[in-house]
Amino acid sequence: MTQPLAGIRVADFSHVMAGPYATHLMGLLGAEVIKIEPKQGDGFRNYGADRRYDGMAPAFIAANAGKKSIALDLKDEGDLSIAREIVARSDVMVENFRPGVIARLGLGYDQVRSLRHDIIFCSVSGYGQDSPQRDWPAIDNIVQATSGMMMLSGGEGEPPVRVGFPVVDTLTGHTAALAILAALLRRQQSGEGTYIDVSMFDASLAFMTSALTPFLVTGQPMARMGNTGYSGLPTASLFVAGDGREISLGVVQQNQFEALARIIGRGAWLEDKRFSTPDARRANFDALKSELADVFSAKGAMEWERLLSEAGIPCGMVRRVDEAAAMAGEGALVSLNISGLPEGQSTVAIPNVGFRMTPGGVPPVAEAPPHLDEHHAEILGWLGRSVHAEDG
Repeated sequence: MTQPLAGIRVADFSHVMAGPYATHLMGLLGAEVIKIEPKQGDGFRNYGADRRYDGMAPAFIAANAGKKSIALDLKDEGDLSIAREIVARSDVMVENFRPGVIARLGLGYDQVRSLRHDIIFCSVSGYGQDSPQRDWPAIDNIVQATSGMMMLSGGEGEPPVRVGFPVVDTLTGHTAALAILAALLRRQQSGEGTYIDVSMFDASLAFMTSALTPFLVTGQPMARMGNTGYSGLPTASLFVAGDGREISLGVVQQNQFEALARIIGRGAWLEDKRFSTPDARRANFDALKSELADVFSAKGAMEWERLLSEAGIPCGMVRRVDEAAAMAGEGALVSLNISGLPEGQSTVAIPNVGFRMTPGGVPPVAEAPPHLDEHHAEILGWLGRSVHAEDG
């Protein structure tokens, strides 16, 4: 079965998460990804506190399935020559060094265009290649802070709240992958290469459009609503069910509110001026939320989830990550066999691309993430170089 990006080759000079996740998505879609690592390896290989996974840490597994690894010292002329040959035979190059570093190493966009004129060259950085903040170091939680993201969670007057996973890293990877796909399509139409500048900061602003655009239009920042949804309605909030588990309600449309009122035996709300319209419900937020809290205390969260969902009323029990993984549908997770994991563990799962296509589907990558420099000999052979000569 042909994957959408079959035949596309990516020279991946990126490390940690945002850049590798972009190329990971391309790999899941069928691209061949050659991961050019420093001699000590991508820093994510040993990320985390559990030393049993050194070399193949969960964070590394998450963004490197199916790639080929070659370890090169780009400050060594011989190794740099190998890197240049890889780039010359690639459709896409991705890097996420600090701005200016890749050019100093001899692999900047202008330098690479002499190797392949139609290369798609994607640079990923914290604040962009030419912004006033270009030299500021940036990781996920820093950009969550500087982009305003931390001030969108929690309630008014509460301290800033970090999103509980590296959302900036993954959303930046998605943004870079989308940009690369657009550039590949443009090249197919025009025959021209493209330089892409993806910043974690700009990608975050784009990702936050539902909060940023209302400010840009009205001049008023959104209020912090905690666990209440974007609508600001008490019927789009979090409630504790009778079994102590929490359930999130998402009733934002009038027909949904009417259906909710009927199914929970509160038809009188439809005639109550405090609750009959969305604006009235916002004005009487605390009163309605209190009444809803009493209602939801009568049954367990899973029972409410089933009852309301079957009635077309948006709701969901708050689950832990392990519980959510157990709900994953066919194709949502990819199984990988990985050597060198702690004793008794050889098969792990990772998320797939997050969608399916018909016809054709998106068959998963079956290969494990590479061990450091695992494909050195294979890549040198592909380049027509003598493996023994390079080693000696």
